[in-house]
Amino acid sequence: MFERRKNGETIPSLAKAFNVQESNIKYLIALIKKHGYNILRENKNRAYSKDFKLQTINRILINHESINSVAIDIGLTSSGILDNWLSKFKENGYNVVENKKGRKPKSMTKLKKNDKVLSEQDKIKQLEEENLYLKAENEYFKKIESSSSRKEAKREEKVKIIAELRAKYPFKTLLKIAGISKSVYYYYIGKKDIDEKNKDIIEKIKEIYYANKGRYGYRRVTLELKNQGFNINHKKVQRLMKKFNLQSIIRKKRKYSSYKGRIGKIADNHIKRNFEATAPNQKWFTDVTEFNLRGEKLYLSPILDAYGRYIVSYDISRSANLEQINHMLNLAFKENENYENLIFHSDQGWQYQHYSYQEKLKEKKITQSMSRKGNSLDNGLMECFFGLLKLEMFYEQEEKYKTLEELKEAIEDYIYYYNNKRIKEKLKGLTPASYRSQSLLVS
Repeated sequence: MFERRKNGETIPSLAKAFNVQESNIKYLIALIKKHGYNILRENKNRAYSKDFKLQTINRILINHESINSVAIDIGLTSSGILDNWLSKFKENGYNVVENKKGRKPKSMTKLKKNDKVLSEQDKIKQLEEENLYLKAENEYFKKIESSSSRKEAKREEKVKIIAELRAKYPFKTLLKIAGISKSVYYYYIGKKDIDEKNKDIIEKIKEIYYANKGRYGYRRVTLELKNQGFNINHKKVQRLMKKFNLQSIIRKKRKYSSYKGRIGKIADNHIKRNFEATAPNQKWFTDVTEFNLRGEKLYLSPILDAYGRYIVSYDISRSANLEQINHMLNLAFKENENYENLIFHSDQGWQYQHYSYQEKLKEKKITQSMSRKGNSLDNGLMECFFGLLKLEMFYEQEEKYKTLEELKEAIEDYIYYYNNKRIKEKLKGLTPASYRSQSLLVS
């Protein structure tokens, strides 16, 4: 089939010849093209670990990669396999389901042809059991040492470890090693599963985490839970998120700077790192940041209002030029509001020193403010926003954007999400848009 496709035969023709759906033909061709013919044989006996499945599922739920592209990338013979992983993952409360491989042992009755054969089999079985016992004992005591600083572990700890190891070792063996009876084990299991009562909370935490593409840490998840009517302590949320490995993404720093020396008038610093505002349109901040996608670049120029950290307007361009800045200003001023008491802060980038930019601000009676040279913290609000933006939708995710157009759409989607969906602890669990709207309604 692959060779016939290479020779120019169409997909519909191949689908008809092999009596297979066109989508399956396309999938197999893409799979073989990436991995070669051997992938079809290798997959027959291939096993996948729990961690591997979880990483793969996160590529779809958090990074929003397509099922087909991920399935091809990891070499699955069918995207249906990955679809099945996802279904079971969600059905099992956002937990990976592991299939136990191997056949059930055959009845020993067939071996009872003579006592000599049975005796040899018994010896082998005895050695295997002893070996398994030693492995179980070793792993059990390692867990005891790591879970308890005391010489004598509590029964609850022993029960918890037995419950963890039951999938690997015989139940009776574990009870013997721990030195507790079956009735004691079931008493403590029935008495209290520490997180059984938190089942609904755990499901809601996972739902919030995945809905926000892994961008929320425990503090913001706690706020969202409270917004939805759950009264819960942030320490409990932190513990549960750690238990289920729901970690927010690690921040990186931006590197782009638009400073090109003194080419125009440098304004005074009127902000002086006082980033708070009591109403909208008192303090605005702007800057330009660069997105480098495999050598191709996009530039984002937004305006951020200090009140609620709301993005007033923005422009995305392939070139960091004056036209981009003018377009951003025109979008911000389209409401024809009074900006007489507004302070507009930026760094000393060449765009903000330009005569035409400064004249536009004067026309609106806006006070221009600039950071001191080499003091990036003077424009700290924009630094924080750019760091957050790239952390949550760009860093370590570049591969999912095939073109600059896809990246541009993702930036636009994120800014909408940031303004309208992403709650902030400082705003008492509101989004920037909701917080801003409240003030405008009151005024």
